[in-house]
Amino acid sequence: MIEGGRREGPYLSTPVFVAGLVVFTTTVTALDILTGTAVRLFPLLIFLPAIVAGLGTVRQTVLASLWVILVVAGLTSYLGGELDDKLLAGGFTTLFGALAVLGCRYRVRREEEVRRLRSAASALQRLIVRPLPLRTADVVVDGLYQPVEEEPMVGGDMYEVAVSQHGTRVLIADVQGKGLPAIGTALAVLGSFREAAYREDTLNGVVEALEKAVVRQNTFAATTGEPERLVTALVLDIGPGLGVEAVNCGHIVPYMIHYGVARQVCLGEPSVPLGVAALTTEPRTSARFAFPPGATLVLCTDGVTEARDPGGAFYPLAERLRAWAPDPPDSLAHVLGADVRAFTRTDPRDDIAIVTLRRRRARDDRPRGARTPS
Repeated sequence: MIEGGRREGPYLSTPVFVAGLVVFTTTVTALDILTGTAVRLFPLLIFLPAIVAGLGTVRQTVLASLWVILVVAGLTSYLGGELDDKLLAGGFTTLFGALAVLGCRYRVRREEEVRRLRSAASALQRLIVRPLPLRTADVVVDGLYQPVEEEPMVGGDMYEVAVSQHGTRVLIADVQGKGLPAIGTALAVLGSFREAAYREDTLNGVVEALEKAVVRQNTFAATTGEPERLVTALVLDIGPGLGVEAVNCGHIVPYMIHYGVARQVCLGEPSVPLGVAALTTEPRTSARFAFPPGATLVLCTDGVTEARDPGGAFYPLAERLRAWAPDPPDSLAHVLGADVRAFTRTDPRDDIAIVTLRRRRARDDRPRGARTPS
C-alpha cells in the first residue's frame, strides 16, 4: 500500500536518504569550488534526483529535486557568470527534477501493481487447500502450505483430505510448470478429487477420475495455446484397520515415523504422473503398507526435497526426520517448513506443501470430521 509516496518493501530509509544527499552534494560542491577549473562539476547534481527515483519514494524524489534546484541556484550565484547561463542551468535542473519525480511515480505504481498481483496469486493458492489441522476417525492431519508469491514462480502444489464413507482419503500433488495456469490445473485436480473421493468405491477409481480431469484440462489448454501439464500425485486411502492403500503417480514417497525410527515407506515402482496414462500400457497399481496407531506419515512436495542451501546442497529430509524421530516435535509440518527456510537462507523459489498424518490410538474416540482447536 502506498501512502504519501511511501511504499511497502525495501526503500531508502530517511537517514540513508539524508546522508546520501548531503555527502553527494558536499563532495561535488567542494571539488567544484576548490579545483577552480574552467569545467564546472556542479551540473552533475542534476542526476541526483534520478538516482533517488530509482531507489526511494516519490516524496524523497521531490525533496531531492528541490534540494538540487536550490544548490544549483546558490552555486551559480556564488560562482558568477552570464544571466543566460544561470537561467539555462536552472531550467535544466528543474526539468530533470520533474522527469525524475514522474519516473519515480510510475515505478512505484508498477511495483504496487506487481505486489497486488502477487498477493492475489498467493491468496488464490491458499484458498484452494483445506485449512488444517483436521481430526478424522482414523487420523489427525496437520500441514503447512507456503506458496511463492512471485508470479512467474507460482506453482501448483496442493493437498486435500476427504472424510468419506470409504475412510479418510488424502491427496498431495504437484503440477508441472509455474505461473497462474498451473493453479488452473491444480483447481481441476482438486475439484475432481473432492467429488471422486466420495463417489468412487475404489482408490483406483479415484485416481482414474483425476487422470480424466488432467486430460480435460490439457485439452482445454491446447485450445488456448497453453502447454499441456502433467501432475505428480500420491493418493492414500486410510481406513479403521492397520493397513493403508496408496497409489503413487510419480510423486515423492512418504516417510513414516514410529517408535523413534523414521523410514521411507515401500510403495514399489511408481506409476506414471497424471495426464500421461495414455502413453503407457501399464495400468496403475496400488500398494498397501501397515500404518499402526501412534505412527506418523510425512508427505511433501519437491519444494522440500529440492530446496538447496547457498552451496548447492539439497535439503537432507531423511536425515532431519531421523534426528526428530525419537521425540517428534509438536506441529512437525511447521517445524519442518521453518527448517527448510533456515537451510536455504533465502526466500523459497518453489511452493512448499507438507502434510503429516498421525494414526489415532484406540483411546481417542473423537467423532469423524471433528476439528482440533487451532
